[in-house]
Amino acid sequence: MRILFLGDIFGRPGRSIVFERLHQVRRDHDVARVVANAENASGGIGLTAKAARQLLDAGLDVMTGGNHIFRHADIKPFFETTDRLLRPANYPPGAPGAGWAVYRPKDGPAYAVINLLGRTFMPAVDCPFAAADAILAALPAEVTIRLVDFHAEATSEKKALGYYLDGRVSAVLGTHTHIQTADAQLLPRGTAYMTDIGMTGPAASALGMDPEEVIARFRTGLPRRFVVSRTAPEMQGALLDIDAATGKVVTISGWRLA
Repeated sequence: MRILFLGDIFGRPGRSIVFERLHQVRRDHDVARVVANAENASGGIGLTAKAARQLLDAGLDVMTGGNHIFRHADIKPFFETTDRLLRPANYPPGAPGAGWAVYRPKDGPAYAVINLLGRTFMPAVDCPFAAADAILAALPAEVTIRLVDFHAEATSEKKALGYYLDGRVSAVLGTHTHIQTADAQLLPRGTAYMTDIGMTGPAASALGMDPEEVIARFRTGLPRRFVVSRTAPEMQGALLDIDAATGKVVTISGWRLA
């Protein structure tokens, strides 16, 4: 079973390349499922209900979130209409939506997607390690394909969670920094790991934003209104080949398409 997990979809450029290329990507690479982090798909910060519906219609099977997922108010009631959009599971109790789900498609094996948020240099949330333990205890044993999106800033925290979950999940894939790392690997107990799977958005940018505005902010220390870069987008992510019987990843590779 081949799964493509796309890095953070960023703004209109990120949405546009998904709309235009995803169906062809699925055919060309024989991809069974596509999961994507979409928390910055609307204006570079947050996700609107309209954009969420469009992305699901464009061929995404599941979308995950992060620290900006509740930026737009209309996304909160949208969580009540679908299980295909997740928010980090370690938000405090009472947050809208769910942080994990099991999907049972008619044309393939069941799989679980778990969304977690880091705590280092990030907003205050509950412990992602404890949240992962609770989720894994609740998962049906027969659901062996288990994908974790760890939306976190610190590479040390990401790597620590990867080793903590090694052998208990199929993959731990980092998002949030928008920079694709060159460390796709299988950990000692078989879990696939990548510190950050990158960004689906404007390539010639500073994390998706117009570089000139970001440079001005760094040089002056003064507030600036960041705007989404209008440069050509590319898709970035991780491509996973998984043994459906065991849930073990056979190969993982960083993936990109300009």
